[in-house]
Amino acid sequence: MASPTPPQTVGPFFSIGLPWDDGPEVVARGSDGAIVLRGTVCDGEGAPVPDAIVETWQAPGDGCRGFGRCPTDPEGRWEIVTRKPAAEGGEAPHVAVAVFARGLLDRVPTRVYFGDEAEANAADPLLSSLGPERRETLIAAAEDGGYRFDIHLQGDRETVFFGF
Repeated sequence: MASPTPPQTVGPFFSIGLPWDDGPEVVARGSDGAIVLRGTVCDGEGAPVPDAIVETWQAPGDGCRGFGRCPTDPEGRWEIVTRKPAAEGGEAPHVAVAVFARGLLDRVPTRVYFGDEAEANAADPLLSSLGPERRETLIAAAEDGGYRFDIHLQGDRETVFFGF
């Protein structure tokens, strides 16, 4: 009798089929209102994850396709050019994010909020439901024409991820 196939994780094969050439440019770099979201994907020990994919989604329109995808480089860095979305439905401006990485059987979804939107962030129902330390893991800091959002997959600084 044959034994069952052992369970395995996905990858690191993300770079074969998931990225596309202009995936990191949700809007054209340098276009009106364009910002850069950038950061590093880190594992539970704080080491960079060089073979992850960061995917973003926001409402499309006004030259914004709404969807972006960027592989991390050898130092775990990623960068997506987009526009800051407007606040809608009582929620602060945010971009939905999903991370695909080695050791994960499924993507891990989260959100990126903007540090210079303090009033809107304070009123956001999701952010308000989190304690201050957990809330901070979802807030990107303004930096050089954009925002920095580091993603920690595990550990003391683990980013808040959502289950669906």
